[in-house]
Amino acid sequence: MVRLLESMVGDHPARAVLVASNDASASGLQKAARMGVPTAAIDHRPFGRDRAAFEAELLEPILAAQPDILCLAGFMRVLTPDFVNRFSGRMLNIHPSLLPKYPGLHTHARALAAHDAEAGCTVHEVTPVLDDGPILGQARVPVLPDDTAETLAARVLTMEHRLYPAVLRRFAQGDRSRISL
Repeated sequence: MVRLLESMVGDHPARAVLVASNDASASGLQKAARMGVPTAAIDHRPFGRDRAAFEAELLEPILAAQPDILCLAGFMRVLTPDFVNRFSGRMLNIHPSLLPKYPGLHTHARALAAHDAEAGCTVHEVTPVLDDGPILGQARVPVLPDDTAETLAARVLTMEHRLYPAVLRRFAQGDRSRISL
């Protein structure tokens, strides 16, 4: 998230109005605050399985900030269709696989188990179906013979830091064409 915030300077068409997390100890919150970006932390745990109640609480700071675009990064909660539909066409997510391959969790281990020659990351529009929205950009990295899930994840993360800012810039300008790195 910090790389995304750092990219929104100069002639960038987007400006951060809020960084929110469900984890008050998330390092991105402190970094955003140091950059002068308002923050909010809404712990999901007190809500138990009541996702709608958690999302209602999460919506308060989001709606107060009046964002044009929501960018998810490392937000590991599945959002309800009602929440997603409220921001239809305005919510992006970065996922650590070359979607449609490996939606969900453990993407790097799954790529290694499948003996894939390459892995990567995808920025996509968020829809009610998990990791299934229109793809706006992808970045590829080779899978090396001695890779572990951790080493592969580190190389993919480097590409995530390049891809997401590039896609956000274009998306904020109204360009939804797919890019590749």
